Amino acid sequence: MTVEFEISGQRFTALNGGPHFKFNEAISLEVYCDNQEEIDYFGERLSDGGEKGPCGWLKDRFGLSWQVTPMILTEMLSDPDQVKCTRVTNAFLQMGKLDIETLEKAYAGE
Repeated sequence: MTVEFEISGQRFTALNGGPHFKFNEAISLEVYCDNQEEIDYFGERLSDGGEKGPCGWLKDRFGLSWQVTPMILTEMLSDPDQVKCTRVTNAFLQMGKLDIETLEKAYAGE
């Protein structure tokens, strides 16, 4: 059994794998956030009844993995300055929920 659906213009097809195939981290959905308020909002709502993980990852109550990611993190990690990228990477690897202020400080070398 399959179902097709669309979210924000992106088409998806989902397949019912039955009881033999469970959700795992091989697939996740990513929520890009513009600010800390959105990170906090989506992190709390999506993990309600599920579990929080490292680096902005979480599982919802159905076991589906999500990544709650600030847009600025993508920009920081795209910087050609590898020293900045390394500082940001080291910072976010120590986090559960991602914190924009801490990421910005790492990026700036503070």
